[in-house]
Amino acid sequence: MLRSLLRFVLFLFAAAALAAETAPAPKVRSLKITLLSTMLADGPTLGEWGFAALVEVDGHRLLFDTGAHSDVVLRNARALHVDLTTVPEVVLSHSHEDHVGGLLTLRASVLPESPHALARVHVGQGLFLPRHEDGLPGEANPMILIKSQHEKTGGQFVVHNAPVQLYPGVWLTGPVPRKHPERNWSGSGTIETAAGTTEDNIPEDSALLFDTEQGLVILTGCGHAGVVNILEYARVIVRPARIHALIGGIHLFNASEKTLAWTSGRLRELGVESVIGAHCTGIETVYRLRADLGLDRKNAVVGAVGADFELGAGIHPGPIAPVMASLTPTSAP
Repeated sequence: MLRSLLRFVLFLFAAAALAAETAPAPKVRSLKITLLSTMLADGPTLGEWGFAALVEVDGHRLLFDTGAHSDVVLRNARALHVDLTTVPEVVLSHSHEDHVGGLLTLRASVLPESPHALARVHVGQGLFLPRHEDGLPGEANPMILIKSQHEKTGGQFVVHNAPVQLYPGVWLTGPVPRKHPERNWSGSGTIETAAGTTEDNIPEDSALLFDTEQGLVILTGCGHAGVVNILEYARVIVRPARIHALIGGIHLFNASEKTLAWTSGRLRELGVESVIGAHCTGIETVYRLRADLGLDRKNAVVGAVGADFELGAGIHPGPIAPVMASLTPTSAP
């Protein structure tokens, strides 16, 4: 009798394990990404060389990057009536000041009303390593100082050295393998690693991935790891699906003709269906991607503060992006 009971229990465990293995991976059902910092802005919002976006996904809210100036994202959030007191988590794509500059001001703004808001910050391994910029004295990594100041408010950092699922169907890549030699960084700095001092290629650069029925949605800060590397890695982490939307900065504003041709060719192969090219992407680069990927003004736009992407509804570009979209690189002033 005892032996039969044991067999039955083992059978239940095996069945549960099999069910877990064969169960479909969770998909994101509701997603809205709103830009809070980028260069293009109008009305009461402010533009800057920086990036930030509010992510609302299946009842969860998080802030992706925090802009450059200490107060721009806060002012834009207020102008757009975005409540940050109900945003518990932050993702910093990398350590550059144009993505981390608003963290302390934003944390201070929500602390009196909501001590847990903007408290938990996810980063990629390597974000806190010492850095130096050519020709400039002192420490070049602003996050070394920001870390201690944020922690004094009760905030905490979670460092990821591998992909992690933050919510069902929502992944943070952590550091992205550099399969292709995409040099999407300035080349003017060094970083101190355990192996010694070397060129700073922003090893911590991370992106957010959203697995939807329509395909993968990718949110990047600067894409220093290379947009093709990021998209291909996303298909390894999640599944080999089409890229339903690519949103954020991909650091191609000063790319050569050869680089643009190669990149757009690879993005076309990956099935990119929509693009909001913000921050360091470059205005002409957006036009180029639109043409090369066979997209149009509805699904390939220059990112503006207040613009958003909503799953099932597509891109809402805001009032100024369609004006930019009506220009061509040859007719733009």
